[in-house]
Amino acid sequence: MTRSNRPQTPAEAWSAMLEGNQRFVTDNPSHARQDSGLRQELAKEQKPFAALFGCSDSRLSAEIIFDVGLGDLFVVRNAGQVIAETILGSLEYAVEVLGVPLILVLGHDECGAIRATMNSTEGQVMPQGEFIHNLVGRITPTVLAAKANGLNEIDQITALHIRGTINELIARSTLIAQRIESGKLAVVGANYKLALGEIQEIVTIGNTK
Repeated sequence: MTRSNRPQTPAEAWSAMLEGNQRFVTDNPSHARQDSGLRQELAKEQKPFAALFGCSDSRLSAEIIFDVGLGDLFVVRNAGQVIAETILGSLEYAVEVLGVPLILVLGHDECGAIRATMNSTEGQVMPQGEFIHNLVGRITPTVLAAKANGLNEIDQITALHIRGTINELIARSTLIAQRIESGKLAVVGANYKLALGEIQEIVTIGNTK
């Protein structure tokens, strides 16, 4: 993927992500855009074609699972992909300053933050860290809402959390909402299957076709 043929639209960006993930799943990665010449070029300017907001889990190495290189993705991560002001600011930067046409919100199966929240709502002992409790508190409403609707499996709760994260992102960021409305940006929510290595699309806001 050279600078001249990099994705310019939400549809092109999402297609590139899907194609890269398929190369990863089939053990046919290109390992492109990792050379020393590119490092020199990127030192002057970055121009990623997508932003990814995902969980900090060590198994979610974004550039690897989407088979992209240096400078291709603007990656923002925290445990359980929970919206915070720093996350919103980072994603707005990716959209407004860097001009990415796609934001991917990526969860995964057996997420530790979601599992901890499920355990907490069931009265099990929590870790002692103050800010772990804060993180769990942010996810708790989703877990309770899921259980109230008969959704008790972690994958079901993860899918609901991804949808809720995207809804909060769009509700709180006027900039991102406006870019979606203009057709310049799409937001996709997906779940990564750890054993299979593939992503499963859950929700799309905007045009990726």
